[in-house]
Amino acid sequence: MCASYRSGRGPMSETTRKSARAGVLAMIAACMIWGLSPLYYRLINYVAPADILAHRTIWSVVFFVMVLALQSRLPVLGAALSDRRQTSWIVLAALLISANWFLFIYAIQIERVTEMSLGYYIYPLVSVLLGMLVFGERLSAVQWFAVGLALVAVLVMTAGLGAAPWISVVLASTFGVYGVLKKRVSTGPVVSVTAEVLVLAPLALIWLFAFADPLPGDVATWGLLILSGPMTAVPLILFSFAAKRVRLATVGLLQYLNPTLQFLLAAVVLGEPMGLAHAIAFPLIWVGLAIYSWSALSQDRAARSASASAATVGTG
Repeated sequence: MCASYRSGRGPMSETTRKSARAGVLAMIAACMIWGLSPLYYRLINYVAPADILAHRTIWSVVFFVMVLALQSRLPVLGAALSDRRQTSWIVLAALLISANWFLFIYAIQIERVTEMSLGYYIYPLVSVLLGMLVFGERLSAVQWFAVGLALVAVLVMTAGLGAAPWISVVLASTFGVYGVLKKRVSTGPVVSVTAEVLVLAPLALIWLFAFADPLPGDVATWGLLILSGPMTAVPLILFSFAAKRVRLATVGLLQYLNPTLQFLLAAVVLGEPMGLAHAIAFPLIWVGLAIYSWSALSQDRAARSASASAATVGTG
């Protein structure tokens, strides 16, 4: 993407506009795959979650390695895994994303998609807190208010359900810490996730051969399990494509499509019960996210305006 679009220094060219439009479409497609994926996992809910996770890991390795081979980028993967410090971050990230994937699959099987969607709604606000705690980032009063609304929403769900919405909290926390670890990895998202599933592959194979339940011999089951590889890889590739062409503020806003689709699936298609706690907690989260998004967009506009002003002074 050209520098003028990123910095706001001038009008977008037609080529840049088309690139940005393609990025937005790719981001929407990625979020739709993520958001509708509970329907896919419901099709194989007769397979144990740990077994599905093991298959997802193996078939993701196969698909990712094929993609990198076609792009002649396998040496980059080897370089990432040959660096001891990078490998340590990759291993930690792999363990966290594996736990996140397992809980995602488990929540679908026990019909807690609503709680799962809440987790992905509060994830951006958890990331804001982690940015403060880990990287020393300062929160504005508006951001603190948004985080406070998320906390109130969790407390409302706890009171309404009679227990903490642990699926929501753990999903948001594991994904948030995973994001922190990814900042330590210097390779791109596709290469780093390939490395993550690659280091998990031996554990997945041991599980499948030593502990997994026998699978039905039908083609449909095996086809669905093999599909878990592309289901994991394709949206990530689309996300990576979009992130290079669209402003981060736009990417952040579009990501809310994922939990929104999950929430609608739970309420309309899967028929999960919605009580008073949900009716209070979810609007609180939506208001908090709206406030946080407004703050992020304002900061983005201010940064681009300052960059444009600096460029004008520099060329004046």
